[in-house]
Parts: sequence; C-alpha cells; structure tokens
Amino acid sequence: MHNNITPAGGRRRSPKALRLFICALITLIVVVAIIIIVIWRVIDPKKLRYSVVSGSIATFNQTGDNLVSARIHYVLQATNPNRRISVYYDRVEVTARYEDQQLSVSHVYPFHQSKRNVTRLDLDLTARDVGLYSDVARDLRRARAVGEVDLEIIIRARIRLRIGLFRIRRHLRVSCGPMTTPFSTSHEFHTVYCDSYRTYF
Repeated sequence: MHNNITPAGGRRRSPKALRLFICALITLIVVVAIIIIVIWRVIDPKKLRYSVVSGSIATFNQTGDNLVSARIHYVLQATNPNRRISVYYDRVEVTARYEDQQLSVSHVYPFHQSKRNVTRLDLDLTARDVGLYSDVARDLRRARAVGEVDLEIIIRARIRLRIGLFRIRRHLRVSCGPMTTPFSTSHEFHTVYCDSYRTYF
C-alpha cells in the first residue's frame, strides 16, 4: 500500500482551481482589451497638425565679421481635429535655424486649445549678433542679394491631452521647413506643412 505524503507546511493545489484561476485571468484580460478598444474607437484620436501660413524677415543686418542680427516673423497654424480631445500647451520653445546653425530661440506663452479648433500663433524670433561660420555667412549674403532665404523652425512642446476627466502628458517635436522666407513683407509666402513627432524628453 502506498501512502500519499503531503510536504510539511504546504498544501497540494487542486488542478481544477488552477484552471479556474487561469480562465478567470484570461477573461479579465480579454474584457479589459475590449473596453480599451471600444473607448479608443469612441474617442477616435487624430494627429495634431501644424503649418506655417505666413513669414517674413522684418529687419536684417550682417556685419563683415560674420555676425547677424534679424527679426523674423512667422504665423504658425495649429489644428486640433479631435472631437473629444482638447490640448494644453504647457511649454513651447521655438528655434530658428539656417543651414543647421541656430539663429534664435524663443518661447510661446502657454495656452489651451479646445476641441476641433484652429489656433494661429504669431512667432516673433529675434537674432542678436549671432556668430556664423564663414561658409554659412557667405551663403546668407547670397540669399540676401536674391531677396529670400531658406529657414527652418523647430518647435519643442510639452503638452497635456485632456480626454474627459483624464489628462495624458506628451512631449512633441514639430519641424517646419526649410521655408523660403522673403526679406520683405510685400513678397508672397507659400504655406509650409510641418512634420510632428512624439518624443520622450
């Protein structure tokens, strides 16, 4: 005769109870996944869109020792196409660049963008005695002689997405350009559509 010996201090787990636990866990995971999918479909999130609709260089001065000063103005159009999501822009940094060399850094005041809204922002960027590499300075002089220059603006933003009672924090990077920007407000500027990316810093 064989005796079934249970180890001291422990109980043998019933296979039936283990199967029930696994089934309950799988059911819970499936139910949660279905709820998330349904909520996502109801919210129907769409990507935020950005474009630059106007731009010009108001003042410009370049010295012989490769220093440049300028006042650059752009109008950025931010579009939130979402019906159930509003956006809080907590911090917005705008950098102007020419041939990968930084000309100016400025900040936009925090603002809230409601659902299905188009907001236009005036970006006034100022460069003060910015030192340029000699080849960059040479190219900029040639562009000034032509009457227009290809500039790029990079926007880094810290935002919060509001969905009902919930808020989701995101970091955003928006790249616009290079944009052909005239040295006079009387010259035409063609709308430029920007690329946006989600970042983690």
